[in-house]
Amino acid sequence: MTESTLKDQFEQLQGYIDTLIIGQHKLVNRLLIALLADGHLLVEGAPGLAKTRAIKVLAEGIEGDFHRIQFTPDLLPADLTGTEVYRPRDGSFKFQKGPLFHHLVLADEINRAPAKVQSALLEAMGEHQLTIGSQTYQLPELFLVMATQNPLEHEGTYPLPEAQLDRFLMHVTIDYPNTQHEKAILHLARSEAFHKTDARQTAAVPQLSQEQLFKARDEVLELHLSEPLEDYIIELVLATRSAGRYDPELANWIEVGASPRATIALDRCSRAHAWLAGRDYVTPEDIQAVAHDVLRHRIICSYEAEAAGINSDKVIERIVQLVAVP
Repeated sequence: MTESTLKDQFEQLQGYIDTLIIGQHKLVNRLLIALLADGHLLVEGAPGLAKTRAIKVLAEGIEGDFHRIQFTPDLLPADLTGTEVYRPRDGSFKFQKGPLFHHLVLADEINRAPAKVQSALLEAMGEHQLTIGSQTYQLPELFLVMATQNPLEHEGTYPLPEAQLDRFLMHVTIDYPNTQHEKAILHLARSEAFHKTDARQTAAVPQLSQEQLFKARDEVLELHLSEPLEDYIIELVLATRSAGRYDPELANWIEVGASPRATIALDRCSRAHAWLAGRDYVTPEDIQAVAHDVLRHRIICSYEAEAAGINSDKVIERIVQLVAVP
């Protein structure tokens, strides 16, 4: 499989998803970046913005199975991981795998479930394995969790702990479509209702094998990233921890800076962003394009910042302005 063919496959997949997920090009791009960077995605947006539909359409275009988990306050950890089932015929127990053993998993409204259930994702997302009792089970090599949050309702929700937030490669925020996209969505929905069929059933669905995906991941890792840009990535992350070197006011805005996982994520995501754009090298623009999504959930703003209406996005914007581009 040649490099150009692999990129063509991803372009076809992205084009297919864009025809069915209208007005959310950023979400589609970030899903593909997460696939290429072998990471997980936290998506925040109002209801009805095609978050569920996006990952379902993605799952149709790649080799692998998909499962959706609706997080609720009464969910139990075993509902994610699976459980031992008693077999009365021979008096033995057999492990029945839970939904986390699928290739692509949608954790819908993840902040609606209590901490024990949220933490059940931690080992799976970080180690690609689950421990049930004394037995450890390996998850598929292709394993992507896309978790969603509703930013509008906070009653009855359980905020994700920082340790789990850090496990997500990116935290993506999405907004409502514009007028043109809204009209296209209306036409697509009307067409599906008129023909009493999903548009996905009539579209040419590209098929990306897992072997092709893993080869693409290798190409992304081999992409040229110059040493000055490596230093630039490190400086962006270090600026979240020692912002006083750049601006005393910025230092007052940040309570806790980003962990080394942010450095790794910036490297992987900027490489994937450049690869999807058809380049064999990373530019400063690639790093800046993914900086907000990589750092947004890894910075804890101070009380003074919150009181002044400063959120993590404004902090990141200020850091990008202050750190010199090589």
